[in-house]
Order: sequence, then structure tokens, then C-alpha cells
Amino acid sequence: MAVTTANQVADYMLCYVFDRGLYLTNLVLQKLVYYAQAWFLALYDEPLFDDPLEAWVHGPVQPELYQRFKGYRWEPITERPDCPTFSDEVKAHIDEVMSVYGALTGYDLERIVHSEYPWRNARDGLPPDEPSNNKILHEDMKAFYAQMAEG
Repeated sequence: MAVTTANQVADYMLCYVFDRGLYLTNLVLQKLVYYAQAWFLALYDEPLFDDPLEAWVHGPVQPELYQRFKGYRWEPITERPDCPTFSDEVKAHIDEVMSVYGALTGYDLERIVHSEYPWRNARDGLPPDEPSNNKILHEDMKAFYAQMAEG
């Protein structure tokens, strides 16, 4: 069983940026949630959340989370959620993801995930503009990012 949900991770990330006077778009939030999951799998050998991630055209997406924020389109998310309480380990993990990836643009994050194996493998050779609901496999994320951590 996973530690939390994708929605709670997103809520924490939104609290993180609001506390710093920053913002997130849905596009960026999707990639940050993906990286939180991927690195948690690689480092702790278990999922951070059970919600599936899919290999959409612009990168990894958690569909229910996307639906929650799709009304913002490309604009910053202004919803101020209640901030979830996590263990120190989970907080530190998400904080690290935010410190490494949080300042990148949506374009930068999209470009990075498009170059990485888990998303590419889930796309299974589809043309770049072909819609897909293919799942990004936990095994692919775990193996790819564990190898990155070793290097």
C-alpha cells in the first residue's frame, strides 16, 4: 500500500510554492508529481501513491489530478488546498524533488521526460502527437531512476 495519494502530493507541492510566493501550472504540476513518484520508487522501492500515471503527448499525467486542475489551462493554479501532513521522510523527499525540478519551466520538464525511458517506453513508438492513455510502469520508473541515482 502506498504512502499517500497523487492529490495529496499535489496539495503539498502547491503549499510549497505558495509559501515561497511562486506558482505552478497544471503542466508543471503533472511532471513534478511524476518525478516524486519515480524517485520514490527508485529510492524506497515502493510507490509514493497508487494512482496511475499515463504517457500523454506532453509527458506523464495523472488523469484524475489533471481533471481537477484542467480549468486553469496554461494559467497558474490559484487553488489553495489544505496542506497535508507527511512523515519527515516523505516531506524531505518531495522538498528535494521541488528543489531539483521545481524551478524548471513546463517546456524544460516536457523535454526532459520525453528523453527518458519510462515515458518513451510507455508511448511504445507512438507518433509524438498521438494521444495515449498507456500507463507508465512502476518497474520502468524504478529501474531508470535507480540507475540514475547510482551514476
